[in-house]
Formats: sequence, structure tokens, C-alpha cells
Amino acid sequence: MSLIKTKAQIELVRESGKILAAVLRKLKTVASVGVSLNELDKLAHDLILDYGGKPAFLGYRPYGARVPYPKTLCASVNDVIVHGVPSNYELKSGDILKLDLGVDYHGGISDSAITVPIGKVSKEALALIKTTHEALNEAIRFATPKHTLGDIGHAVERALNTRNFKVVDGLTGHGVGIELHEDPVIYNYGEPGSGMKLRAGMVLAIEPMSSLSTSQIKQLKDDSYATADGSLSAHFEHTVLITEGKPEVLTE
Repeated sequence: MSLIKTKAQIELVRESGKILAAVLRKLKTVASVGVSLNELDKLAHDLILDYGGKPAFLGYRPYGARVPYPKTLCASVNDVIVHGVPSNYELKSGDILKLDLGVDYHGGISDSAITVPIGKVSKEALALIKTTHEALNEAIRFATPKHTLGDIGHAVERALNTRNFKVVDGLTGHGVGIELHEDPVIYNYGEPGSGMKLRAGMVLAIEPMSSLSTSQIKQLKDDSYATADGSLSAHFEHTVLITEGKPEVLTE
């Protein structure tokens, strides 16, 4: 599959990204104490269909997963970093909720994630969320033809390390657009100037994933991934188009 998308493909991903951004904005307003993860999943599913798209995660089987994913939304709480399967769990004050979502719009696929504090959370948790979001924004600055994948990873790692937070091992960003997971792999660490040189027309899912105190992860029975020591985690993601000028965030 080509790393460079055509204008027609990019336009479909752009429309997909608009839907995804709108759905995540709504989910963020609804996610609160007493709301169940299944309620959020149903809302995400219904909104995507209302906007003319399809849930990209539903029925998808990522590498390493035991079974196809059974839901629309990934909803990961506290130490669970990604791929948390929605359940009847009701959100509690102090929870850290990661919402990860993919949308397929007539074959154009986008992918995005946010971390939402529920109720009253600790200052440490808020700092982790803020810093991980800043790491994403910093990484996006390097998503230009002047830079490399190593520049993106280094930007994430540097932003998290300034606050002594950890990049989690084994979980990465990726190419996106026609398939949910495409080449290239985008690590959240790296050496400046190393790796593949970026080119206009690439569409990348850049996604810092962090924890308070460990880089080690474990896979749970439902195929989600959690921090090995049970510490809190955060996750942010945007689908980004590489252009000849500034990067275009398609899920803004």
C-alpha cells in the first residue's frame, strides 16, 4: 500500500476526521460521574452512523489481539492505556478516561484519542494529561517534509521526560487512511534526524501514550493494555496529513 495518498483519498480521510472530531467532542461533554462505558459506546456508534460514517474499530482485529474488537469505542480507565472494551462500568470521580475512536467514511479512515479527567482528579493526574497532550502538539510540529519519524518520536519523548513521565513500551502510532493500521510504525521515542524522511501526502496517526511511573505494559484478558505497575496512564492521538507546508490535523 502506498505511503502517499491521492487527493481523492485524502478528501475522504478529511471528511472522516471531521466526523470523528465531532463525535469525540460530544463524548467528552457526556463522560461524567455515573455514566457507563457502554452508554458512551452506544452514543459513539449512533453518532457515527448519523453522520454517514461507519465505526472503524467494530469487528477489526489488530495484530496481537485474540479476537476481533466487539465495540465501536475504546474506553480505557486509569491504568488501562488503550483498547479498553466498554462495559457496564460506571465512571467515578477521580477516574482518568481514555477515549480512542476510528471512523470509516466511504473508505477514508481516521483515528483519534483524548484523555478525560472525571470529577475531581489528583494534581499529578492532571499534570500527566496536560503533558501528554503537549507531547502530541509538539510532535505534530515536526510532521513536515523537513523532518523524520525519529524527530516525531524524539519530540514525544522529550516532552514527557521533562516532567519525569514515562513513554510506554510496545505501543506506537502508525500510518492510516485506507486501512486502520498502515506503515510506517511511529515510535514515541527516537533520535533527531533518524528514520524515514516524511513526504507530502503521508497520513499519520501520531499518538503519545504515557504513564506516571513505568514504561512496562501488560496485555489483559480482553486484549487491552495496562501499565505493569498499575499506575495511571494517558493517551492522545490525531490523524495528521503531511503537506508541503504546515501539517494539517484532520481530526482537530
